[in-house]
Amino acid sequence: MTMRIGCVLFDGFETLDMFGPVELFGMHEAAFEMRLVAEAPGPVRSAQGWQAVAEAGFDDLAQYDILLVPGGAGTRREVDNPALLGWLKAQAEAARFITSVCTGSALLARAGLLDGKRATSNKRAFDWVTQTGPRVDWVYHARWVEDGRFWTSSGVSAGMDMTLALIAHLLGRPAAENAADWAEYTWHRDADHDPFATRDRA
Repeated sequence: MTMRIGCVLFDGFETLDMFGPVELFGMHEAAFEMRLVAEAPGPVRSAQGWQAVAEAGFDDLAQYDILLVPGGAGTRREVDNPALLGWLKAQAEAARFITSVCTGSALLARAGLLDGKRATSNKRAFDWVTQTGPRVDWVYHARWVEDGRFWTSSGVSAGMDMTLALIAHLLGRPAAENAADWAEYTWHRDADHDPFATRDRA
């Protein structure tokens, strides 16, 4: 059965947070159908300045099996956006998996979705992110963290490692290894190994 992935965009999203995972999911197009979603359909500016086009808005009635929430500079504004937080909460009720990359976990935390859950985030913004969810069990030393339906990763490229782990969980390890090979990407398979956890926190 094809799983629908809602890829969430907002002004200031981090490019690799979104399109690294999208590239890997897209290598199994029979298993995953992806849609870019934003508060309103249309162009959305990334943190790098170029624009991606959201195909659907939050008023679309589509339900997604997997949510993919990137981080980026825009998260510091979006944690106070009731439209985004409300949409995440509503979608999470039926989604099979809720995933985030980098500071995207701050959005999940502010929406209350990570309360009582283990989660991680970008190490360079870790102190800020933890303030958005005081009832979350934040894990500093982690490349990514799995807690039931909730999968959160550390900064930027760690989202690709998490995505490959999710593909392995859903389709089997060979499917994930094939995606990594096709992308010529070295998959860091150990979720607990985070070489960037020794960096200064901010």
